[in-house]
Amino acid sequence: MAAQAATPIRDAAQMVRADGPRWVTSDGKPIVLKGANLGNWLINEFWMMGQGKHGIDDQCTLEAALDRRFGYPERERLMKLFRDNWMTPKDWDMLASFGVNLVRVPFIHTVVEDEKQPGKLRQDAWHYLDQAISEAEQRGIYVILDLHGAAGSQGWEHHSGCAGRNGYWSKPEYRKRTVWLWQQVASRYKDRPSVAGYSLLNEPWGTGSANMAAVVATLYQAVREKDPNHVIILPGHVKDDIKAYGDPKQRGMRNVAFEMHPYPGHFGWKTAGREVHREWLRCEPDGKSGVCDWDRRIRELDTPFYLGEIQPWASMGLELGGQVARASFDTYARYGWAATAWSYKFVSNKGGHGDGTWGMVTNAAGEEVPALDFNTASLAQIEALFKRFGTMRYEPHGPLLRWMTSPSPPDPFAPGAR
Repeated sequence: MAAQAATPIRDAAQMVRADGPRWVTSDGKPIVLKGANLGNWLINEFWMMGQGKHGIDDQCTLEAALDRRFGYPERERLMKLFRDNWMTPKDWDMLASFGVNLVRVPFIHTVVEDEKQPGKLRQDAWHYLDQAISEAEQRGIYVILDLHGAAGSQGWEHHSGCAGRNGYWSKPEYRKRTVWLWQQVASRYKDRPSVAGYSLLNEPWGTGSANMAAVVATLYQAVREKDPNHVIILPGHVKDDIKAYGDPKQRGMRNVAFEMHPYPGHFGWKTAGREVHREWLRCEPDGKSGVCDWDRRIRELDTPFYLGEIQPWASMGLELGGQVARASFDTYARYGWAATAWSYKFVSNKGGHGDGTWGMVTNAAGEEVPALDFNTASLAQIEALFKRFGTMRYEPHGPLLRWMTSPSPPDPFAPGAR
């Protein structure tokens, strides 16, 4: 897994497709896809940047506060200031230094759709997605475009853009706009080799799995009308994973992959540490669970697998975290699965990696970030915070960087490993 000189992704033969349960390029060569999410860039998650108090803890409440205080045009300027500083060319270079060849780009629908004129493109609709694809492809990195926040919100969680809303499933207008949105995206990028696929809806858990699968099938058809080329990624459900889809081929779907977000050690799945990852990656105790069970299911369905969000290093100490992350990516590669960690960057108020943040990089120790009250902070304070994300000193997770690019893998699960 050592980092190599990047080959730009611009040739049609480099386009990714599904071949049975494998990810391959257009010329039929198997490809191992591994990388990270660009969380908090094109849809805000306040916990990732040292913010989130005083009743403003998702993108919708932030935008509402900025609109109320400064007006819509000024809000738009501030959001652009934030996005232009959260990901810079230096970030792309640092990301590439980890030896990755895939990024997942989560975005909210209003990056593309004009919220003042629903069903119409923003004047700068393609600025950030074009930028992401351009920066990635010149560094040999593929891109998965992930609709993280659909119109109306497809879940109750803050990471859908608007916490507590979940209107996507109850209002047909929102679903109609999402069909329109994906057709715009597919039309623009249908011939772009560096786009590895379209992740249609992130964690669409605001409805039952059967309804989810039916709605996703509608989105699949809409994309296929515009783009015959790219992999379309079908999201799993929190209740019963991918079961509601059955065999995609029997639904007339082709060139698709399944997506799940396994988080051993987090969200009630025991606690972060060597044990929980060993059980997951080595199918303990009886070989019929963990990745082994998923491998069997994926092979039976003859469809590629994508672990769209994983977190294999946080809260375990830096050295162990780096080793477990490498072991995780290596295991997924052996099964032929694509995987992207959450997340590339994480910023805290005090800075430093501690015993392992959720970022491949974080603000260096001592590079403090103020926690603002966006209800009362001055315009100058908000501007300074957003600009600071582009100028502060960041540091990579050292052991993670070392192990991700080492020619020799570790064995964090060997007896006596430390």
